[in-house]
Amino acid sequence: MNRNLTLVLLCLLLLMASFCPAQADFPIILSWPDDQPTLKFVFGKYQQSGIVDGQGIFVSDVTVQNLSHQTVPHSVFTVFVSDKNGVRIGRGLLRLPEIASKRSEKAQLQFSVAGTPVGLKLLSGRTIPLKVVSVPPGAALKVDRQDYGMTPIVVDFTIGMHTLDLNKEGYAPGNTPLEVTADELPGGSVTFELGGMSRDTVELRDGTTLLGDVLSMSLDTMVVRVDGKDQKYDRNQVKKLFLVQRVVSEQPAVTSPAAASHP
Repeated sequence: MNRNLTLVLLCLLLLMASFCPAQADFPIILSWPDDQPTLKFVFGKYQQSGIVDGQGIFVSDVTVQNLSHQTVPHSVFTVFVSDKNGVRIGRGLLRLPEIASKRSEKAQLQFSVAGTPVGLKLLSGRTIPLKVVSVPPGAALKVDRQDYGMTPIVVDFTIGMHTLDLNKEGYAPGNTPLEVTADELPGGSVTFELGGMSRDTVELRDGTTLLGDVLSMSLDTMVVRVDGKDQKYDRNQVKKLFLVQRVVSEQPAVTSPAAASHP
């Protein structure tokens, strides 16, 4: 092979290598706790399953071995994910089944990160069960972007900060942070009140949602005022319709002077 061509190929290979993201050495083996390990975690290679809101979604198959002479009950671990520089770029929850003494169980870790995942760190698996209540009930609950079901519902929270999202048709969606501390009492509850919609909601069959004021509606058409502009739609385009309750105050009748002076 021509010497100049060989040098060019070597330069290209070096250039490509400089752009390759750092990868973790698999399997990743962690123990918990550090001083007298009870559990041994073996994390398999990260597999990217998608991208949501600009963040990569990854999964890793995990084998967990109980090193103790006692059964380990159901538990939840927070797993922090770091990049090649040790900077934390994401986290995930690892839910473990009951593990008998000296036995192993399979689990799967899912996490989202803004960057290339390399290192992992475990946070204590202690959880605190709290009941999440919404007013009105029957709201769809997400905790840290994961679906948990309909309120009221008991959730096993790990210690730390969480984000709660609540949605119920006909009500404004709710979003709030929740900090769970180590001294939180199990069996407690947190209650969130969903606000009513300030505008009518029109959901079209193409997936579009309109927030405005429904001005008129017939068997064939509907007129909706959105941002001050009247928009006309065929009734066949409308999939769902939520109307807010409006209170109209009655004005007192005005009596003309002539009528008032009439005997």
